[in-house]
Amino acid sequence: MGSYKQLREACYEANMELPKMDLVVYTFGNVSSVDREKGVFAIKPSGVPYEKLKPEDIVVVDFENRIVAGAMRPSSDTKTHAFLYKNWEDIGGICHTHSTYSVAWAQSQLDIPLLGTTHADHNTSDIPCAPPMADELIAGDYEHNTGRQIVDCFASKKLSYREVEMVLIGNHGPFTWGKDAAKAVYNSRVLEEIAKMAYLTLQINPNAPRLKDSLVRKHYDRKHGKDAYYGQGC
Repeated sequence: MGSYKQLREACYEANMELPKMDLVVYTFGNVSSVDREKGVFAIKPSGVPYEKLKPEDIVVVDFENRIVAGAMRPSSDTKTHAFLYKNWEDIGGICHTHSTYSVAWAQSQLDIPLLGTTHADHNTSDIPCAPPMADELIAGDYEHNTGRQIVDCFASKKLSYREVEMVLIGNHGPFTWGKDAAKAVYNSRVLEEIAKMAYLTLQINPNAPRLKDSLVRKHYDRKHGKDAYYGQGC
């Protein structure tokens, strides 16, 4: 695997977490991992079943989507990953799935409302849903424009990608990111659970109130604030 061995192995391991966590069926998903110093990222090859995927199958591309290592064609979502890496310089990994509850919210074209403390442990806002793509963008460079959808959604809603590490694409599905590929996968699993909890909550009580601000701030800050005390501090 040459000079990209560690990068490809990290990407492979992150991808293999998706079926373990019931976030994908068949080939419905991909994870990438970036090496900023080398200006490349590793990503799952397109259409390869997870049970057949091997570390050496992982494809390495540059930010202009040119293959620099690997014999297979990279994920069809590669241009979306590249756009996000180029525009959001702090992220180290990206995950895309078609997990059931997250996709259901995306297909509803609704943000996931902040209803409880599980949500607040990870976000201080609703999880945004970007509007469906305009026809002229669909007819253009579709995957590149999916990245534009995400960045434009965060700009229009005045959200920070550093604080909110997840998004829904209207009628499509979720993308998540983080400091590395493992954190991106973690965020995908968290998003799916939040999506499920919100759906069930609104089935029980369609008028369920939003979580009050004091609890939002308490739960977010105890994990992420300057005086955070959740966990072992390592």
